[in-house]
Amino acid sequence: MKNAMIVNAITPDILLRAYAAGIFPMAESRDDPQIHWVDPRRRGILPLDGFHISRSLRRRLLRADWRVTADSAFAETVQACADRDETWINDTIFANYVALNHAGHAHSIEVWEADTLIGGVYGVTLGSAFFGESMFSRRTDASKLALAHTVHRLRAGGFTLFDTQFLTPHLASLGGIEIPRGDYHRRLARALTESAHFHPPGYSPSPSDVASSGAGAGTTSG
Repeated sequence: MKNAMIVNAITPDILLRAYAAGIFPMAESRDDPQIHWVDPRRRGILPLDGFHISRSLRRRLLRADWRVTADSAFAETVQACADRDETWINDTIFANYVALNHAGHAHSIEVWEADTLIGGVYGVTLGSAFFGESMFSRRTDASKLALAHTVHRLRAGGFTLFDTQFLTPHLASLGGIEIPRGDYHRRLARALTESAHFHPPGYSPSPSDVASSGAGAGTTSG
């Protein structure tokens, strides 16, 4: 793991101080007790005014058979993100994010099919920065739909930075970009001086509000 420091214990307070310094934790595997602090030379971000909503995602957003909630199943969302053959979420990381959620610094967006959790995103908030940690999908487009709702909520709440840590092809297809570490730290420093709200007062968007909010909504191919 490049650009990483190894520690054996973390606390919610240490986690928040790490995010404020521009670093984030990862374990090598579910069973590895050690925590690696990572500060990539190239950082992935998702510009909040540049999220791409394809025709197929827009159609999915407008369908009524899935529902979206916020912070109603945080622990279950983190568990679902870790439910894969290879994961960086060990028991220590899981417990600390749940503690941050209880303290109001970690949040999730959940996608449901009836009473079944089928997709979601979770991350940490400080100032006007949202540090996206992980997402999962158990149905086609469920994680994309969760991201669309997350971006819409962050924009409504006054957030200015959506940190995705690394840039994957999946995130790039949705508008994610990669920036140098120094640029990221400058953006983070500004975001930490600003305030934002993950639960903006009166926030209750319709599916059409979310579907029409992305860059190029309804114009790109599915």
